[in-house]
Amino acid sequence: MSTPSTRIAPEQAERARCEHSQYQNRARAVGTVAVVAKTDFKSVDEYIASRPENVRPMLERVRTAIHQAIPEAEEAISYQIAAFKLRGRVVLYFAGWKDHYSVYPASDALVEELGDALASHRVSKGTIRFSLSEPVPVQLIKRIAKFKAKEAAARG
Repeated sequence: MSTPSTRIAPEQAERARCEHSQYQNRARAVGTVAVVAKTDFKSVDEYIASRPENVRPMLERVRTAIHQAIPEAEEAISYQIAAFKLRGRVVLYFAGWKDHYSVYPASDALVEELGDALASHRVSKGTIRFSLSEPVPVQLIKRIAKFKAKEAAARG
């Protein structure tokens, strides 16, 4: 799953697992065949390819923005979602869902720092949710990535 140096708030990991489980439960409830989701992704490419078709272009834009903001970061899979690592530690996760995509973790310091820039997005329990109906806020994603990199550097 993750290396000992990888950290994500337990409630964020649980939320991601619950969202996936709820999706499969809804499929069963309406009588459709729920395809068992792949849960052993080897790369961010595999992860993005597994997401709903309408979400993939958004995730690619998020991925590119993060690479531009912190080019030294390495891609990884942690908790079965896409992540970026610096010096072996995850600093930022992103995930795509049927109706939105998210960036994790949104620390209190990040939310305070970006304040108004986050006002049009749903921020809750360490998660920033973005609507699929709006363009990817590339500059905001870059600001988030840079801030998370600085937080990680301060932790050492």
